[in-house]
Amino acid sequence: MKKMLALVMALTLVLGVGAALAEDAAVMTHEEYVAAELDSAVTVETYVQDHQAWWDNKVTVYAQSEDGAYFLYEMPCSEEDAAKLIPGTKIRVSGYKAEWSGEVEIIDTTFEFLEGDPFIAEPEDVTALLGTEELVNHQNEKVLFKGLTIEAYDESGAAFAYKNAEEKTDDLYFKASLDGNTYDFCVEFYLTGKDTEVYKAVEGLKVGDVVDLEGFLYWYNGANPHVTAVTVK
Repeated sequence: MKKMLALVMALTLVLGVGAALAEDAAVMTHEEYVAAELDSAVTVETYVQDHQAWWDNKVTVYAQSEDGAYFLYEMPCSEEDAAKLIPGTKIRVSGYKAEWSGEVEIIDTTFEFLEGDPFIAEPEDVTALLGTEELVNHQNEKVLFKGLTIEAYDESGAAFAYKNAEEKTDDLYFKASLDGNTYDFCVEFYLTGKDTEVYKAVEGLKVGDVVDLEGFLYWYNGANPHVTAVTVK
């Protein structure tokens, strides 16, 4: 009888733990994710839009669903699986909501591939939101800025700067203005390296060029989009 009672108690405990885990892993809408407290466990289903270079069994992913976007920081991943994370791929991601210098992201993640039709987000024109508090509501989304003017990046008068000025590699930084206000932009080297069209396009910019910019609305102490395409008007 005691053995039977112990077995029932153990089974009850296992079922209770399983239910708790299932509750923790409940898939959130983007609205629920936004409302979640920092450092809390989160689970979302979303679609890969792009990712940075795989290294050290990790990959950083830009993801977006119909209702919002996510930045999946250093997601543990084999090189084989990283090659499968092509734009449009559906995944379920569990981890913890975190923030770094204003960028809200999911860290300490696990993920799995899901069956489903691919989804690739169309960039949303957020030009009118530059300099407003509403812009942050589009954080990490694929966005578009139209009709900006390239400004001198620093006192040298150059239109851009290398993060690694000596070797002329790593990220590129530049500034562009609209209606008298100037904003910061970045070409993230691990996303779009020196052999990509956008990297070469920024290296060819001149102060005064009027451009359209497309990219992901990354945040670093304010809006700091990771630019993936530049069109000189």
